[in-house]
Amino acid sequence: MFFLLKRSFRVKTEDLKVEHKKVISLFIREVDTGSCNACEIEVANLNNPYYDVERFGIKFVASPKHADVLLITGCVTRNMLIPMIKAYENAPAPKFVLTVGDCTAECPYFKDSYAVEGPVSKHLPVHVHVPGCPPEPAQIIEGLLKLSLSADKDL
Repeated sequence: MFFLLKRSFRVKTEDLKVEHKKVISLFIREVDTGSCNACEIEVANLNNPYYDVERFGIKFVASPKHADVLLITGCVTRNMLIPMIKAYENAPAPKFVLTVGDCTAECPYFKDSYAVEGPVSKHLPVHVHVPGCPPEPAQIIEGLLKLSLSADKDL
């Protein structure tokens, strides 16, 4: 609880490094392709009152058919390669991919395993990558806002 005393009650919008004035709303489908769940905990924290990602119009959806963004965590395992590709194919155009964590880019811990198919960029086009092991929720929000701004330019 001591760390809460050092911070204000919530992450202030002006503390984020991305210009947030022209953000479009994003619907996100999270896909865990084989992670240690550290990134999932940080992604789940986005919905708590401290970070409150919905103030930016960002919502999580249960189906890729309703999603604008696939948020992918973990290195791609053999068991999750086809479901990840199917989720990408089922998302309506325009669709974007946001990868969270170091495992999605490099697979640093499991790259030599027989069960790992490699990084996400080997299989899908990645628009924004949020580095870290695990990245903090504020970094994930910054990545989502960058994606939102670039999506707004692409539309």
